[in-house]
Amino acid sequence: MINPFLSIQNSPTKFLKPPFSSTNRKQEQERQSKNNNTLFMVDTKSRRATTFACLSISRRRRNNGVSESEETVRFEQLGGKGISVLCGLGYWVQGSRCFPWLALNFHMVHSLGLQPSTLQLVQYSCSLPMVAKPLYGVLSDVLYIGSGRRVPYIAIGVFLQVLAWGSMAIFQGAREVLPYLMACALLSNLGASITEVAKDALVAEYGLRYRINGLQSYALMASAAGGVLGNLLGGYLLLKTPPKIAFLVFTGLLSLQLVVSLSSREESFGLPLIAERSSVLDSVKKQFSNLKEAIQAEEISQPLIWAVVSISMVPLLSGSVFCYQTQVLNLDPSVIGMSKVVGQLMLLCLTVVYDRYLKTLPMRPLIHIVQLLYGLSILLDYILVKQINLGIGISNEVYVLCFSSLAEILAQFKILPFAVRLASMCPQGCEGSVTSFLASALCLSQIVSAFLGVGLANLIGITSSDFSNLSSGILIQSLAALVPLCFMHLVPFSEPVVEKEGSRGLSKRSRRYRRAQQENVKYRRERESEEEVQR
Repeated sequence: MINPFLSIQNSPTKFLKPPFSSTNRKQEQERQSKNNNTLFMVDTKSRRATTFACLSISRRRRNNGVSESEETVRFEQLGGKGISVLCGLGYWVQGSRCFPWLALNFHMVHSLGLQPSTLQLVQYSCSLPMVAKPLYGVLSDVLYIGSGRRVPYIAIGVFLQVLAWGSMAIFQGAREVLPYLMACALLSNLGASITEVAKDALVAEYGLRYRINGLQSYALMASAAGGVLGNLLGGYLLLKTPPKIAFLVFTGLLSLQLVVSLSSREESFGLPLIAERSSVLDSVKKQFSNLKEAIQAEEISQPLIWAVVSISMVPLLSGSVFCYQTQVLNLDPSVIGMSKVVGQLMLLCLTVVYDRYLKTLPMRPLIHIVQLLYGLSILLDYILVKQINLGIGISNEVYVLCFSSLAEILAQFKILPFAVRLASMCPQGCEGSVTSFLASALCLSQIVSAFLGVGLANLIGITSSDFSNLSSGILIQSLAALVPLCFMHLVPFSEPVVEKEGSRGLSKRSRRYRRAQQENVKYRRERESEEEVQR
């Protein structure tokens, strides 16, 4: 998941810069004095040869009589393998959560006989622990457990998930009695939210420290890969075995993640320890204050408002569509599972394309196109409900397999540019707070969207025995998805150039202070160059 190379441009290398020997410095100066426009390579050695492999490329040029230096340095990351295994497996398991939830949805519909609205209400009510993600993020930022403040929280969250899914797999009452089932689902989402917050913070902190932009793309790739295997496995298991086997298999995957988490050492990642002399309560208050200051910045608040509103204002009808596919069309679990696999493959391809080709494009036009495609893709369910696909010779199984998950995948992909932007602008020490606030806000908007969908389904009379008005609800949903296009001005046109400006803080005062520091350094360099010319 983690790219083994990093690029630093137009910024001083103050992290993990290998020491140069005096001989290498002399050779470097001699080569620079011969030709200022020459591109050369300097071989360096690190004190820890087993950890670093450094290739330093330096280029000097003269612009308007002022000498500038641009360095591109590539390192083999400190602790790169360990964090790749820990976070890569974590995001892969996170993507695989779809297969026990697919089994749980079938169990609630066929074994417990829940109505479409009740099913959707239960699904998203169990997501309420994820709304408290900022609290988990603040705690992981300021409260150490042992010698770490990320990895221990990952282990705690995984343990809670093992406890929840293991209980549903072993104890019949935990999956047959709805209150007990909801309690286990709530516990599972609590553990998942703690784990996700710690992983997101660890990835953001690691990327900021070693100047790696866009690690969230690799995280989404790992999650999509997990979703592919999870849906394949889920569809197969539901055909051959009862849902409790799916719960048990997923418990085994979580146990593997728990072993990896307990065996990982956070100090091996080279992340700095934050010395905090004040009490835990004072630290938490200070961290909430820093979080408030960070999210009040316009470059974060405006795109965040757009992302939240664009999700929450669209009434979600996923529960009704799922019941329609299973109860009216009588589709097998394997077909629905394979449709999710196709969707995850599409998400994986979209993420790769974004990371390689779309990341440099202006953000506003990209989000505009994705939101438009999302609104139109919702109409694919309208075609299925009206059975238009049969009129053009496409069976329900093939249509669901190819097109059913497109709208869901576009909704997930739309969040990626916002996640990359916020991760690149996190103030140091607030990585967990800012990323968890984004996740919490998005989760809350999805819950609001689901509750609006429940209200819409009840308003137009969608039940398990009457889906006649489902097509009207889908049309309303599609129109609501196009409304956010009217306030696209809240989305920034381009990405912030964080490294170039050298400003990681988000307050205007800190940016002015750092800009003044840069001007002073530039002035001193100009004076020194003038003095050398005079000599």
